Amino acid sequence: MSTTDNLKETIGSLQKEFTDNPDKAVLLYSSTSRLEKGLQSKAKVRDHNITIDEPTSFGGKDEGPIPVELILAALGSCQEITYKAFATALGIDLKSVSVNLNANLDLKGFLALDDKTRPGFQNIDGLVKIESSAPKAQLNKLIEVVNSHCPVLDILQNKVPVKLSQTVVNNEYEQISKVA
Repeated sequence: MSTTDNLKETIGSLQKEFTDNPDKAVLLYSSTSRLEKGLQSKAKVRDHNITIDEPTSFGGKDEGPIPVELILAALGSCQEITYKAFATALGIDLKSVSVNLNANLDLKGFLALDDKTRPGFQNIDGLVKIESSAPKAQLNKLIEVVNSHCPVLDILQNKVPVKLSQTVVNNEYEQISKVA
């Protein structure tokens, strides 16, 4: 059995399982991280360790990507995976898919120099390169399906409720406050 057949079988099995048992389709994803030294953070996702750092020009040691670069990597790789999964499920020939992304970040927002400038990306622009022998109508359908079902694209395009709680530990007191 080929890799494509295995992937198609896996996707089909998951679709059936989650149709029959919708509660099993809801998954919890977690990560932990800790600032280690300077501006370097160590994160753990499942059994994977990730070093996140800032470039030397920003006070780091440049031993890993910065957090916003991970957002770009997440979007690009999620697009590629979603293309592969749906092309396989729909029986569309997909020889290759790659994504190149660029984003502008105005540091005046992050550095609190301008209250009107957002601290995150101003925009993200990219190019998805698809190599396929499929007809144009099939590829247009694939593009539509991917852009409607790519989890990271959805996270970036739609507001996701985020609640962060803080626990402050101090020799004199412990205070817990919540920020929405």
